[in-house]
Amino acid sequence: MTHTPIPPSTLDEIMAATGAAVWGVAPARPVAPQAIARRDRWIAQGNHAGMDYLTRYPEQRADPRELLPGARSIIVAAFPYTPARRQDPHALQIAWYAYGRDYHDVVRRRLTIAADRLTALHPSPEGTQVCRVCVDTAPIMERYWAVQAGLGFIGRNCQLIIPNQGSAFFLGEIVTTIPLPESEPCRLQCPDGCDRCIRACPGTAINTDSTLDARRCLSYLTIEHRGELPPDAPRPGRRLYGCDTCQTVCPFNRDASPTTIPEFAPRQELLTLSPDDVASMTQEQFSTLFAGSAIKRAKLAGLKRNLDAILRQ
Repeated sequence: MTHTPIPPSTLDEIMAATGAAVWGVAPARPVAPQAIARRDRWIAQGNHAGMDYLTRYPEQRADPRELLPGARSIIVAAFPYTPARRQDPHALQIAWYAYGRDYHDVVRRRLTIAADRLTALHPSPEGTQVCRVCVDTAPIMERYWAVQAGLGFIGRNCQLIIPNQGSAFFLGEIVTTIPLPESEPCRLQCPDGCDRCIRACPGTAINTDSTLDARRCLSYLTIEHRGELPPDAPRPGRRLYGCDTCQTVCPFNRDASPTTIPEFAPRQELLTLSPDDVASMTQEQFSTLFAGSAIKRAKLAGLKRNLDAILRQ
């Protein structure tokens, strides 16, 4: 079956309807060997802490064609989550990314609609899968592909930084068998002499080679770590769930526009969450308050543990 190429204007219309702020296309091919070697060194040094899932499926991480047979292109999209309303700085702090609905569900749903539209324009005669939607639960090197698709560059704080828009973005991908015009990779980098994120990190978790030691990162410790916090864990300050310090001090986020995606708007109960609220919270209350929220990742026991660390400082 011969297909008419999908024009860039059609792809732009489909992706704009998802609510993504920016998007681009990279060719589906093996990850550059130096990027794989850098990631392997990072894991060998134990920087991934207890996130053992990052060591799984190395073949798929190294080559996205393993995720979808016949893949030709990777569409990478970035969805903004900079909040229009923020917590009082004296309140228990929740990371911005968790203010609203769980981004896994929101991004996947929006990109699935786009993938269905692309499939309708480029059906497979054998009935094989044309598109696979990925969020960060899939074994794909998201930030690497975002750079290849021209969205931005990986900063010293290890975040993808989109020029003129900042780093408060969720990434999602559509791996597809459809050949699409490729974007120019981003060649930018953090300006020489700027190390605000390194100096501001409360756990000194950002290494000078622009890698992150999760064992010292308050986002990892307050969200992913299970059990008691290590005796040498950094003081959390008011951080109950996650940490945005390396983003809030970044000059690229200075003029970031607030998100207009309604699912990412915070609920008032979250903005005003008090120590007493957390200390007295039952499992039923936790499940109700954080239904559909990424905060469920830490579980109630994790929030209470984090509160204890805050109160013990």
